[in-house]
Amino acid sequence: MKVSKSKKIFAKAQKVIPGGVNSPVRAFKAVGLEPFFVSQARGAKIYDVDGQVYIDYVCSWGPMILGHAHPQVRQAMTKALAKGWSYGAATELEVRLAQLISKAIPSMEMIRLVNSGTEATMSAIRLARGFTGRDKIIKFAGCYHGHGDSFLVRAGSGTITFGIPDSAGIPKAIAETTLVAPYNDLEAVRQLFVQNPAQIAAVIVEPIAGNMGVVLPREGFLKGLEEICHEHGALLIFDEVISGFRASFGGVQQLFGVTPDLTCLGKIIGGGMPAGAYGGRREIMEKIAPLGPVYQAGTLSGNPIAMTCGLATLKILQDKKIYKKINKLTDELCQGLTEIAQRKGVPCRINKFSSMFTLFFAEEDVFDYASAKKADTNKYAQFFQKMLKGGIWFPPSQFEACFVSLAHTEKDMAQTLKAAATAFELK
Repeated sequence: MKVSKSKKIFAKAQKVIPGGVNSPVRAFKAVGLEPFFVSQARGAKIYDVDGQVYIDYVCSWGPMILGHAHPQVRQAMTKALAKGWSYGAATELEVRLAQLISKAIPSMEMIRLVNSGTEATMSAIRLARGFTGRDKIIKFAGCYHGHGDSFLVRAGSGTITFGIPDSAGIPKAIAETTLVAPYNDLEAVRQLFVQNPAQIAAVIVEPIAGNMGVVLPREGFLKGLEEICHEHGALLIFDEVISGFRASFGGVQQLFGVTPDLTCLGKIIGGGMPAGAYGGRREIMEKIAPLGPVYQAGTLSGNPIAMTCGLATLKILQDKKIYKKINKLTDELCQGLTEIAQRKGVPCRINKFSSMFTLFFAEEDVFDYASAKKADTNKYAQFFQKMLKGGIWFPPSQFEACFVSLAHTEKDMAQTLKAAATAFELK
């Protein structure tokens, strides 16, 4: 029997890379498979080293909202490469990207660019502590804010996938500064403030949760967080690493009319290149070095190639018709998947916002971490495997979001639903 190229590469990888992958969910363990290795991607398609082609609903975990290798973005990056790709000095590109983001998201009066969403959230928490003089933070069970020590307490994403409630290597003293509330539960947040008077620096939340699967905020939840934080002198931090420029050009905060004190961004603002940002009110951001006492730095922050890619991507996204088109395709796909599941008698719930969605194999609605955990991961693994055989790549975890891009077409939707008709035949 011929051994696939992916299998051969994975065998080599496991000898030099822990688990054979550089991010845990890529291992495909949760869906009972070994990973394929990618050779290239174009538009809505991804190609593995064995020549298999898949319609891609992972989209590099969110940033490829225009699809892979968009011609205008590629052209801009090719031109930028000719000028060099790392200077360790300031460039006008950084200023232009910061200006564009600030205009789109007015609550971000000042912005510091970093290399990832994780760097953005870690830095925002440090800034909140430095600004308020307090040590504790509140996060929500199932929300994932990167792998910073303060966040890996009942986190989402890979920690749910692999059943890891916390991470080894985090000192107890750090873990004790993180308080956890159920998502969508304002009363639990109020109680934490009562129990920890004048100790809480910030509440950090994914306004649209994307790392326990897509989970939407109940009416009044985000506004309630804003009011509670202001009442107690704490900062509200929106982690819009996934939802920023995905939900809309101005993010979730624009759609819900809520103004956080700090916002964290990543993914789309780099167009698929490593980039992140955090920003907020001027008086808070001026606490960052070199203006203030809160230190944060990065050799590759504001990398000219990443800035070029992000600028090119955001300029295209300024066309509101793009969001209408992508959201319409997502609506059609989710409606089709729901109808097939109903015909097959398979209990499922699809949570959707804008062009991101998660199909939960669950009997009841999913509105927080506890309800997400009731989803049948064995059924999802079967579904994933069948979809993959049908040329459709969904996330290799029940607890991740699917994404639709501008490059997806009606033909892609039809092929996806055709594969789903077989994939929903589960044991």
